[in-house]
Amino acid sequence: MTTPQQYQAPNADDFLMGGGGAPTAKFPVPGTTVSGRITQKPTVEQQRDIKTGDAKFWGDGNPMMQLVVTVQTDLRDPSIDEDDGRRRLFVKGVMKNAVADAVRVAGARGLEVGGTLAVTYTHDGVAKERGMSPPKQYTATYTAAAQAALHTPDPGTTATQQYTPPLAAPAPAAPPVGLSPQQYAAAQQNPATQALLQQQQAQAASATAPPPF
Repeated sequence: MTTPQQYQAPNADDFLMGGGGAPTAKFPVPGTTVSGRITQKPTVEQQRDIKTGDAKFWGDGNPMMQLVVTVQTDLRDPSIDEDDGRRRLFVKGVMKNAVADAVRVAGARGLEVGGTLAVTYTHDGVAKERGMSPPKQYTATYTAAAQAALHTPDPGTTATQQYTPPLAAPAPAAPPVGLSPQQYAAAQQNPATQALLQQQQAQAASATAPPPF
């Protein structure tokens, strides 16, 4: 029988709106990943039997507990009214070990609001008893809240950093001494005169160049 200490009260928002929290994250086939930012403080509650709803206990009488983590995903289920993409992960068993390993790898002390958690159903394990379903195996990754914020680009800053001013058009070459701009433009239309002018300009440039060391 569940004692008052084992009862997990709903959070304030769920109680106010009359809901039971976000939909449960589903892992129908191997390769399925559920990921997103953690939107509210994870809670610990007692596991319940899927069919009867009764609280579950270990053989020694201790309650079987689980961690409930709500993440904001990109998932949308048309069968759920006003689905905002939030999903609840019930972290227990193999998934608990995977999440704990991910938190340790991230150098964090635990899951926190704003952190990013991703859980992937990789394959099935071996059934403990004949007739039982094989346990799902999971891997997980976690990014702490501060680190996740650093990897979120600032649209204004990004646009400024990516902006490259256009290159200025090169200034037109000055006409040789003795020719007006109109005469120089007309001479440019004649291939023979154009070659002569280019040769004169090259000689003038080499004459004004500083001597080599």
